Amino acid sequence: MTPTHRPELDPDAAARIASFGTPAPMRERGLAAVRETLESAPPPADMPAMAEILETTVRGPKSSVPVRIYRPGPDADGPPPVVVHLHGGGLVMGSLRSFEPMARALAAASGAVVVAVGYRLAPEHPPPAQFEDAWAVTNWVAAESDSFGWDRSRLVVAGDSAGGGLAAAVALVARDAGGPDIFGQVLLYPGVDRDMAAHSIVSQPDAPLLAHDDILYMHELADRGAGDPHDIRRVPAYAADLRGLPPAIVVTAELDPISDWGERYAHRLRDAGVQTTLTRYPGIYHGFLMRSETTARGRLAMAETGALLRAKFANPLRF
Repeated sequence: MTPTHRPELDPDAAARIASFGTPAPMRERGLAAVRETLESAPPPADMPAMAEILETTVRGPKSSVPVRIYRPGPDADGPPPVVVHLHGGGLVMGSLRSFEPMARALAAASGAVVVAVGYRLAPEHPPPAQFEDAWAVTNWVAAESDSFGWDRSRLVVAGDSAGGGLAAAVALVARDAGGPDIFGQVLLYPGVDRDMAAHSIVSQPDAPLLAHDDILYMHELADRGAGDPHDIRRVPAYAADLRGLPPAIVVTAELDPISDWGERYAHRLRDAGVQTTLTRYPGIYHGFLMRSETTARGRLAMAETGALLRAKFANPLRF
């Protein structure tokens, strides 16, 4: 009889989770308190140094979208590639500040300029507001790359959790709209689906940092006043055809209740003929790359994701 594998947190991941204590469910704390907890966390003292950080705004459909641009170092071999980063937080929380450690780490690991997007949040701004801001910034990056000295032919969209869903949606809409050309998509434990019957969700109702009711609560908040629930700009998994999408890097975590969403999407991409790299990291929880420096698995995953991007940037496929 084959023994059943029982997922367990790595020791340093378990210590990280223990350091948060036992917070009440998000629904009990309320959105304002959850946001305050996220935004009040002090940044790490040893974030990767950047050669330049620039803050500006991009004209969006309803308002200006704040962006923060991270340039990791001197441009050694011509114009650097550029990554549009869309942060996680269930579409209802997160900011340029709280996700700065991740944006810096991604820039340092990949060698690319990272443009972090401070998109509008639900429920104050119902979907597809978040996508609209992501789309506006992606088009702005493509249009302004020459003026900034970036290589627009190596434009990547990346996102974690809900931001991964936004990144996947940008890739889909760019394909259908005939541009901008997207070089690749990086989907980090992405929120690309809404299937609450997925095995990874059902089998982990009290998963660390993302319990079953927390997912439901964020969905309820994000759905207030939203439009079509089957809009692929909200739920990329509803797209019937994934052919012709840019190459994908998909990262999932073993103790993440939404890991099935990312893995199923990755398999669909492969079945559609899209070059796709899927890596599941054992012993780790949802959101582990937000502060990748705090766990060995996080440091490894960020380094490996950056190395994959560097390899793709150095060996672009133009066909």
